[in-house]
Amino acid sequence: MAGWTADRIPDQTGRTAVVTGANSGLGLVTATELARHGAHVVLAVRNTAAGEEAARRIGGDVEVRELDLASLDSVRAFAAKLAADHPALDLLVNNAGLVLLGPRRTTADGFELHLGTNLLGHFALTGLLLDRLAAASEPRVVNLSSITHKNAHLDFDDLMSERDYRAASAYGRSKLATTVFGVELDRRLRAAGSPVVSALAHPGLTRTNLTPRAWEHRGRSGQLIARLGLLVTQSVEQGTLPQLRAATDPGVRGGQFFGPSGFFETRGRVTEARLSREAADPAVGERLWAAAEELTGVSYL
Repeated sequence: MAGWTADRIPDQTGRTAVVTGANSGLGLVTATELARHGAHVVLAVRNTAAGEEAARRIGGDVEVRELDLASLDSVRAFAAKLAADHPALDLLVNNAGLVLLGPRRTTADGFELHLGTNLLGHFALTGLLLDRLAAASEPRVVNLSSITHKNAHLDFDDLMSERDYRAASAYGRSKLATTVFGVELDRRLRAAGSPVVSALAHPGLTRTNLTPRAWEHRGRSGQLIARLGLLVTQSVEQGTLPQLRAATDPGVRGGQFFGPSGFFETRGRVTEARLSREAADPAVGERLWAAAEELTGVSYL
């Protein structure tokens, strides 16, 4: 069986979709397919020049807006302008993410860079746009997880990795936190009787530009490792299918999690993926939610 493909995306005409990190990789393919099926797509990107180039490649009904998820001021400004221009939003794909294997770095707000960008920026963005999503017909939020979340653990006494920083572990924790957020968002949306559906996806091991960028500071040996790693990955088009299904399949339920079906969920056709025990734990969800609200100053549900 070929499984679920982008050709099964229903007509998106009349729907407005926001895709973060839409200028390359998974985000670019996601935006391209949504536009190809008729959606008005907002490319939410840190580099607007790269966003404009992506818009030219995509064609269709797209617009480019500046968003730096590592700055809460940027998140607030983006959300305010978007909400003023769009009374209803049908889809928010929290796709953008980073992995850096260098020394510890922080966001404009002093958060550890992985957690601040991958989780807290998207947490704030979702909360600030939630009323616009709730005003739409069959609205949906998709958070992008990673298979690395399965081996991660959240230390609430050191969320910013100040005591013990290892870049790969910090990335895994940020993706676990993002996964916990998506699951807890579903719980809260259901409890509130909201029409918004929260779904999740992960791309397995996919050939995007994240790996080369993560190793770029390590010279020739790092670049060699990155290239060798790419040999065992699947194409970006295949890796994007889980989030496209989470974003567009009419049968998706709140809390569903999609990923590849192959060896240890690293590659293959789209199927329902497995959450780690910690990601599915309501107590962890409640604790992370409280921390995220306090850190971002964004409260909802």
